[in-house]
Parts: sequence; structure tokens; C-alpha cells
Amino acid sequence: VQLQASGGGLVQPGGSLRLSCAASGRTFSSATVAWFRQAPGKAREFVAYMTSSGQSTRYADVVRGRFAISRDNAENTVYLQMNSLKHDDSAVYYCAAKTSTTVASTSAGWYRYWGQGTQVTVSS
Repeated sequence: VQLQASGGGLVQPGGSLRLSCAASGRTFSSATVAWFRQAPGKAREFVAYMTSSGQSTRYADVVRGRFAISRDNAENTVYLQMNSLKHDDSAVYYCAAKTSTTVASTSAGWYRYWGQGTQVTVSS
């Protein structure tokens, strides 16, 4: 699976952005997909994941209620809708995926495939 993230940019606090992650490969529909982010000088952190069926999602506490992950298996695309953005949301956002029958994880090390990252800057 190859992943290509896009949709980042500069947005004011309180604004919204939607990130997209286009995937290639026939196994995408059976993969758990996730978003992580990494700010300068900080470790990569989990943002959200969605299982292959879409029935299970999980969010980091700091984004729950503001961000929403979704997927379109027909289009091989994962989305991250980000609302009520804050300065602390500024980071490079990465999409990730793994095809597995085990329980999905919030650990970056669990994911096998990664996109190249897209920069999100929240600033007035």
C-alpha cells in the first residue's frame, strides 16, 4: 500500500481543514488506517484511527470532538476533518495503514505503511 497525504495549509485558530490520504493497492479496504502528527521537537503522536470496516474508530483525547476520521474504500481514500483548530494542532500530519487481523493500535510502530506527511499550521 502506498499513501499520499494532502490538504494541509495555513488556517486561523478556530478554522477547519480536511486532510486526504489517497492509497494505492488492492489491500486498502482491509487495512486499518490512521492519522498521526509530529510537531517540531516532539515525538510523533497518535491522532485517530478507523478499522477496515469503519465500525471502530478511536481518537486522541486532545482532538476528540473536534476531528473526525472517515474513509471511502471505493475511492481508496482516508479523510481527517479538523474543526475548531488550535495553535497546538500545528504539525506535520501523516497517514498510516496496516492490514492486520489483530486489534488496532495507537502506536506508530504498529503501522506498516506511511504517507509522506502534510503540514498544518494554525496561526493568526
